[in-house]
Amino acid sequence: MKLIQCIIRPEKLTDLVERIEGMASGITVSEVRGHGHQKGHPAIYRGIEYQVTLLPKTRVEIVADDSKVDDIIKIVTETARTGQVGDGRIFVVDVDQTYHVRTGVTD
Repeated sequence: MKLIQCIIRPEKLTDLVERIEGMASGITVSEVRGHGHQKGHPAIYRGIEYQVTLLPKTRVEIVADDSKVDDIIKIVTETARTGQVGDGRIFVVDVDQTYHVRTGVTD
């Protein structure tokens, strides 16, 4: 099993959830802030310019069978891509074990 962590633009979340439905049994979504290579952007508030370094992003976490990972990555990439800096990042991590909190059963 793999944990697929996707950092995407918040406005892409609804489209991604619709497309990923059926590919994974569940997803976890978090609102996060951060920056990559773009290092933020200048903003103007009440006539004063300042640097915004931590941009709002959305983290989507999906645990999936190894056989579905490539398909999920393809869907995330197609859905989240705008072609501009700040589209996001995908991380794939091995999952050794999972436990159901309610029952204590391990997968």
